[in-house]
Amino acid sequence: MLGTIVNTIAILLGGMLGLIFRRGISDRFKNTVMKGLGLSVFMIGLAGALRSENILLLIFSMVIGSLIGEAMNIEDKLERFGKWIENRSGQGEGQVAKGFVVASLMYCVGAMAIVGALESGLTGNHETLYAKSLLDGVTAVIFASTLGIGVLFAAGSVLVYQGAITIAASALAAVLVDSVIVEMSAIGGLLIMGIAMNILEFKRVPVGNMLPAVFIPLLYPAVEPFIMELVRILYSLF
Repeated sequence: MLGTIVNTIAILLGGMLGLIFRRGISDRFKNTVMKGLGLSVFMIGLAGALRSENILLLIFSMVIGSLIGEAMNIEDKLERFGKWIENRSGQGEGQVAKGFVVASLMYCVGAMAIVGALESGLTGNHETLYAKSLLDGVTAVIFASTLGIGVLFAAGSVLVYQGAITIAASALAAVLVDSVIVEMSAIGGLLIMGIAMNILEFKRVPVGNMLPAVFIPLLYPAVEPFIMELVRILYSLF
């Protein structure tokens, strides 16, 4: 858990620094910085998504994961929690919730969050999470300077999410082969692209409802024979 704790602290420190800078930045500059950040996030997500070595698995995971997430209504629950934080903090309408949701998703769905937490749990190696802590701390400065205090609460999401993966890693060791980890990371990259689209206000993507897709590759080896048979049948029909 040490790597996750360091990561959580880095986000809090970066977020507090960003709030200090926020006071001296006009809305015009904040908007331009946010658009630039959105483009950068899109590039990060694209680079991660292109790592996929099994497009069929990626598509299957996105479809099944999205159905599960939609049924659970994860996005709405995240936004409601963000609104609750907003009401408690007495901050501007919509900003706290947006900052919390955007930052939580950004920090949790990336490859480093998944791989780093797994390494931490399986081998006790925290180097990936230490590197992620540095990156998250810097982006927290930028996020908090544009989105406000909601970014600080995303540190709690990281603590719970990465902590859960770290604790469960040893139990999942048998199915966490390299190919599965690569696909989980690629799906995370795809979701980061969705976050970028939300930041750029290009098209709203319910990334929260797609979160279960990241974990579908864990189940794929067990159902792959049935899927391949289904594909073969459909192919023969057309």
